[in-house]
Amino acid sequence: MTDLQYPIGRFSYEGESSPARREQFINDISELPAQLRAAVAGLTDEQLDTPYRDGGWTVRQVVHHLADSHLNSYVRTRLALTEAVPTITAYDEAQWAELEDARRAPVAVSLTLLESLHDRWVRLLRSLPPEDFAREFKHPERGTVSLDNNLALYSWHCKHHTAHINNLRRRMGWS
Repeated sequence: MTDLQYPIGRFSYEGESSPARREQFINDISELPAQLRAAVAGLTDEQLDTPYRDGGWTVRQVVHHLADSHLNSYVRTRLALTEAVPTITAYDEAQWAELEDARRAPVAVSLTLLESLHDRWVRLLRSLPPEDFAREFKHPERGTVSLDNNLALYSWHCKHHTAHINNLRRRMGWS
């Protein structure tokens, strides 16, 4: 049985990435908007409002969470590139997912946002010299985080949440 909460396993940072591995992480981020759009294609409002697991978010909340989380990561990346080890602000993702826009807004809103956001983010990431991936920010919960570590995390994050939706579709026979 697949782990419904961590269908691709938990995130594990393996240390500084090679240029090829870094490029794969950037490609994963680049591909998310299209993969996510495909994952929710044709779903009804009832299906979008189905939790991907007992006690989990609905598909709609997952889509909006990706936009929220990736917006925060994009800003954190820019802060790390323009300030000396800035302390970033964390946010309570569970509370954000319960706000009315995350519970009710059409997923198309966040899908469009992610397309534009990821276009900018990928352009920025591909413009960076290798040494910039060593730049860091301070996270109140995770400690000091390098851009290399954050890139690996968000590559995983893309696949993690897309797997939630695709696995639910398979289990429910919605494919």
